[in-house]
Amino acid sequence: MSTRLVIIPCAARKLPHPAPAGELYVGTYHRACRAAADRLTADGGTLLILSDLYGLVPITQVLQPYDMRVGDPHSVTVGKLREQARELGVDEAQDVIVLAGRAYADHCRAIWPHAQAPLVGMGIGRQLQRLAAIRDGAAAG
Repeated sequence: MSTRLVIIPCAARKLPHPAPAGELYVGTYHRACRAAADRLTADGGTLLILSDLYGLVPITQVLQPYDMRVGDPHSVTVGKLREQARELGVDEAQDVIVLAGRAYADHCRAIWPHAQAPLVGMGIGRQLQRLAAIRDGAAAG
């Protein structure tokens, strides 16, 4: 697979009813990640959301709202993510960008060790600035 794969995190703030994953999460940070990811996949590629409960989900997949954080008991495991990546046909992706903090990036790098994670190690303010720069056309790396 040669197309780009971009993974963004879910969010604590959600709509109070089932909705496609691309609409369910309404948090500011998630929305900033989504805008940057949309820019990075504008010329093709795959955008997935890493949900703490459901794992790797396409933005069109309808989800029930939930309350869970990465690392919570019953949250998604790396093994489950690996299985989902195979099922989605993205397990061999070479151009992988994770627009998320360390916990999400670590989960993804267990599957794609070469994944770029340009937000890791930054405070939230710097992350939001970096996401805005990506959204506005700067390279992700």
